[in-house]
Amino acid sequence: MYKAYRLIIVFSFFCSSVFAKQYELLSPDKRVKIVISVTDKITWSVWFDRQVMLEPGQLAMNFAHGFHLGQNPSVVQEKRTSRDEMITAVVPVKRRLSRDHYNELSLSFKGNYILRLRAYNEGAAYRFETSLKEQEVQVVSETCDFRFPSNYLVFWPTEADTAFQSHFENFFKDTVVSAFSNKQHGNLPMLLTTPSQVRLLITEADLYDYPNMFLYGSSSNYVTAGFPRVIKGSQPRGDRGIRITELANYIASTKGRRTYPWRIVSISSDDKQILENNLVYQLSSPNILKDVSWIKPGKVAWDWWNANNIYGVDFEAGLNTETYKYYIDFASAFGLEYIILDEGWSHTTTDVLQARKEIDIEELVRYSASKNVGVILWTLWGPLDKDLDNILDKFVQWGAKGIKVDFMARADQYMVNYYERVADAAAKRKLLVDFHGAYKPVGLNRKYPNVISFEGVRGMENCKWEDNITPVHNVTLPFTRMVAGPMDYTPGAMLNANKDNFRIVFTEPMSMGTRAHQASMYVLYESPLQMLADNPSNYWRDTAYTRFIASIPTVWDTTIALHAKAGQYLVTARKNGNKWYIGAMSDFTKRELQLPLSFLNNGNYKMTFIADGANTSRHASDYRKDNQMVSKGDTITINLESGGGWAAILTPADN
Repeated sequence: MYKAYRLIIVFSFFCSSVFAKQYELLSPDKRVKIVISVTDKITWSVWFDRQVMLEPGQLAMNFAHGFHLGQNPSVVQEKRTSRDEMITAVVPVKRRLSRDHYNELSLSFKGNYILRLRAYNEGAAYRFETSLKEQEVQVVSETCDFRFPSNYLVFWPTEADTAFQSHFENFFKDTVVSAFSNKQHGNLPMLLTTPSQVRLLITEADLYDYPNMFLYGSSSNYVTAGFPRVIKGSQPRGDRGIRITELANYIASTKGRRTYPWRIVSISSDDKQILENNLVYQLSSPNILKDVSWIKPGKVAWDWWNANNIYGVDFEAGLNTETYKYYIDFASAFGLEYIILDEGWSHTTTDVLQARKEIDIEELVRYSASKNVGVILWTLWGPLDKDLDNILDKFVQWGAKGIKVDFMARADQYMVNYYERVADAAAKRKLLVDFHGAYKPVGLNRKYPNVISFEGVRGMENCKWEDNITPVHNVTLPFTRMVAGPMDYTPGAMLNANKDNFRIVFTEPMSMGTRAHQASMYVLYESPLQMLADNPSNYWRDTAYTRFIASIPTVWDTTIALHAKAGQYLVTARKNGNKWYIGAMSDFTKRELQLPLSFLNNGNYKMTFIADGANTSRHASDYRKDNQMVSKGDTITINLESGGGWAAILTPADN
């Protein structure tokens, strides 16, 4: 279909460039430049609009038995390629079609390895490839330095555990690069701002059979890569954790012939471009599933956040069949595609082959099917690891549509391979996968589109035990964690509070910020499996609001950022079918924003919107729902209260 659009030009240079010491690669628009210097080591630097973004930093890999990739390197071949084609997403998180337009430089070195670089208009990326004669090799270390010409501003989530055991839900600290010492390491993505206000986002993609990359500070203007080592010995800690007793002296034992992960530096001249950036998806392996017709994104009635605390019923609420039938009825009434049976549904947390005695799982699945609602089952990662086929076969026998896998809390090579094993086994059984207690997305959801979402974010569930999930945090996530891929934040709070009124209540939790702030998340936060996290009884008390958020899709044909400032505010328009959706969200500052509707198609639209109410400053749940007619040439004004939001659905008037 897109053959007319596709243009591939290959230029090869062989012996003539063998002795070259410096190589340059420009992006198609010539604004991004990568410079590779080959001396006694390999370094790269990155430029944007003739300004250096990254100063020369070393790239190398060390293998066991004395092989050092990047030590005294000798280039034997140079190859340049340009590509311009469209990628069609099976599950379109940000957009259905992505233009994959780049220039590529491939440098082959003596010793049977390649450094492959790509320059996009949106950034720079590189990866190593090896064709070693050994079938199996041990990677001892990898060197990847990011050296900045000045003390860049940074949003970065640091980790505390030196063995890299984490749920990867730390806050993105708003500070400068030099604030982090060499004893502090952080997860990715990392968002940086240069003195000229260019934004850099560092992350990785196409990660398989290899550990996640972390970055260490230096108390100066650079960070350097670090990696979890292979775990050789461990002891159980409770029902879901481990205590590491022995680590290997290498980070991966892998094949000698393979590609390694892409290291990415996205570059944005303004914050709006960050919200539209799709490089992680573009640089990841294509879908390998032949049949994807069964993969069904959608929204979920979630039980755990609201502690099954339904009311106004004639039975005792809790972990029982009656309560979950109530969830199913609620989901069916509002057109939600799924319910989740989260932790507590099974006989024990480690025995998920049978339900607790109060739950008739086969009856629930039968009942849900009669209501056109699917069931997703929670499981700890450990039991699934030990008995993957039997557990998934049992879930399929019951009629489940997906699994939520939880508490992995690691990012080493074994765990990366575990993610793919689960994705593959689930795909063979036509099961969706939602990874919780997870590291950031690194492209698995493109190769296995049944992997429909990831946590790896400090989401709304934390409101049950802390007061740090603020509007400031909420308007930081789209520019940081969400750039890596789908983000299961679990929005939908119906008990809303201003900063001074917020209280921690585990069984009846509330959110900080306005009701409209929560509504906007259904447009702004990308997750093909999106939760309605609150109590169905609360949703039933306001069916107009509930029908509004329930009608917002979870996948998108198009994404257009309209206003954006990381950590302060954002406004995004998205299209699904012939309808447009707009979401706006602010930190604790009141704002008035002008929204030109130039992105609309011709014709009139009925715009139904939810806005902060007249009394939001005293009662955060106050909101206003209204309609107005708009068209392509219009500019509308929206007002966001402190911690506020705004959300709209625009339907062609002839519908």
